[in-house]
Amino acid sequence: MIIVTRYHCAMIKTHRIRELIERIARINAADEWTDGLNPTQWAALSYLARANRFSRSPSQVAEFMTATRGTVSQTLKALARKGLIEEVRSETDRRWISYNINKKGEQALERSTVVDEAIDGLEPEQAEVLIEGLEGLVRSALRARDKKPFGQCRTCRYHRPAKSGGFCNLLNEKLTQEESRQICHEYQDAA
Repeated sequence: MIIVTRYHCAMIKTHRIRELIERIARINAADEWTDGLNPTQWAALSYLARANRFSRSPSQVAEFMTATRGTVSQTLKALARKGLIEEVRSETDRRWISYNINKKGEQALERSTVVDEAIDGLEPEQAEVLIEGLEGLVRSALRARDKKPFGQCRTCRYHRPAKSGGFCNLLNEKLTQEESRQICHEYQDAA
């Protein structure tokens, strides 16, 4: 006779959830090996498309991807050589570099993956439950590793709504409507 304890049931759920997340990640990564991009390049390009102007330096990309700065530096150089992003040097400090995605890079991201199509097939209620659960999982994992959450500006404690889009009280900068919807390195949960 097998005795199943609550601990055993919890471990089974933990392993099953992790297995499913890993499986989805591998299915998605298989689709990302297209158009001359590898999954790491795809992830960096996707991040740059969603990040605000304050969050596009190599170190910030590395922190978001939880990758080494060396790997991300080579990844960004490869994306620039492929003509998908452009390097921008600071006017005030020529050592500071950031990257902007261009039209060609945006077009590369328009392609949908099998996972995108599967998500699109979910009922709205299923999608909301999945988003809520995954966001909680990501927040917990980041907190456990003492990593930054990189949330949307408009939900940040430093964001102040404005007709033009918003204002960042931390950086003392005006934000456009688009920037208010982008993710930021300086994000702090409003709660």
